[in-house]
Amino acid sequence: MQKKRLRVALLAGGKSAEREVSLNGAVEVAGALDPDKYEVFRYDPATDLVRLAMDAPRLDFAFLLLHGPFGEDGTVQGFLDLLGLPYQGSGVLGSSIAMDKDLAKTLYKNSGLPVAEWIMARPEDADDPGGIMERLALPLVIKPVRQGSSIGMSIARTAGELGRGIRQAFGCDREVMVEQYIKGREITGGVLGNRKLTALPLVEIIPGQDYLFFDYEAKYRPGATREICPADLPDDIAATARQYALAAHRALRLRGYSRTDMIVADSGAIYLLETNTIPGMTRTSLLPQAAAAAGLDFPALLDRLIELALEAE
Repeated sequence: MQKKRLRVALLAGGKSAEREVSLNGAVEVAGALDPDKYEVFRYDPATDLVRLAMDAPRLDFAFLLLHGPFGEDGTVQGFLDLLGLPYQGSGVLGSSIAMDKDLAKTLYKNSGLPVAEWIMARPEDADDPGGIMERLALPLVIKPVRQGSSIGMSIARTAGELGRGIRQAFGCDREVMVEQYIKGREITGGVLGNRKLTALPLVEIIPGQDYLFFDYEAKYRPGATREICPADLPDDIAATARQYALAAHRALRLRGYSRTDMIVADSGAIYLLETNTIPGMTRTSLLPQAAAAAGLDFPALLDRLIELALEAE
């Protein structure tokens, strides 16, 4: 007798600035989910929430492929909790904590994890950034607190760039952080599991010479960035970074999977940047690359994420 297929609601699109990234990833996920195991139904939270609510009694699972506000921040997770529909990854609390870069960094720091110094900017700092420069030395990184994919982010090496960067970031979010710039190599560490966690091989991210940092274009333009997996790091540094990824996952109360971005400074010290609770999900995205290096190809990774979600129920 053929086993009943799991009826999966694939949620992609949404209202954030990362909508197109989400939709592109959903095409690959839909193609990689084994049709002998899963029956896939597509929903766009920007337009289909009523239909999803009506269909929920006939669905078994929701696979979230949403990034940024109204998808990765706990809002959709809460909606699915109300519908009684299980989903992969973190719940409302972990998702909302990780999305708030200021709160996440506070929790990293309280857990003994190293982070670059930072302060929260005010809108008036765009016109007079002198107060910030009295507390932090240039160069500085400016980030909207609740955006992903480096949207609204910039690096300032002068007072003028700092003011412009703050103004730009406030155009993307109501809260903006200014962080000490750390020169070094960017890496990312994936984690899989619920109670028992596994740190995946690290990936090093090397943007092309045309990019000051791993910005939106460097992330998504083909050929703009080189990625090395496993990252070519000394064994002790790699082991520490993997432990930091596990510790960040626990500190933010996450479940299922996560991907934590870090900088390895020229001194060898490692600083945590942020943690992604719904990482990019194409065959060549960072977390799938790490999973493949650990022996999980893309379809097997999707199977594992669904298993972990159902195990957590």
